[in-house]
Amino acid sequence: MNFILLQAAAGASASGKGGASQYSFIILMLVMVVLMYFTMIRPQKKRQKEEQEMRSSLEIGDEIITIGGIVGKVVTIREEDLIIETGADRNKMRIQRWAVNTNKTKAEQHQKEVEAAREAAKNKKNKKNKDDALTEKSDTAKEAEEKIEK
Repeated sequence: MNFILLQAAAGASASGKGGASQYSFIILMLVMVVLMYFTMIRPQKKRQKEEQEMRSSLEIGDEIITIGGIVGKVVTIREEDLIIETGADRNKMRIQRWAVNTNKTKAEQHQKEVEAAREAAKNKKNKKNKDDALTEKSDTAKEAEEKIEK
């Protein structure tokens, strides 16, 4: 009889461990879903939002590149489509807004701003280095004067 009770107790403890492994499996799966959301889904939504903002901010005169690789200048803007002028013959084409891949004009402006910011940071760093060098020279001059006085 004691043997039967021991087997029942062992079976109950074994099934209890199985329940814990189920919870750990569920927690592991939830962690995987959260990681997938932050590494795949969220960045994709951010990119889509940026593309939508770029397409809605198109202006007449902007140079664009379509998803098919056609380069042209925006002549007319309508609700859902654009008319662009392309080529040396100034051919006009009507394209859908969603077909715009890049706004070359805005991209060039952004690139110039980034380069200007880098240049300003570099100049600021160089100025700081020069100031430090001047301070260092004046410190060595003071040390030399102190040695002469002694």
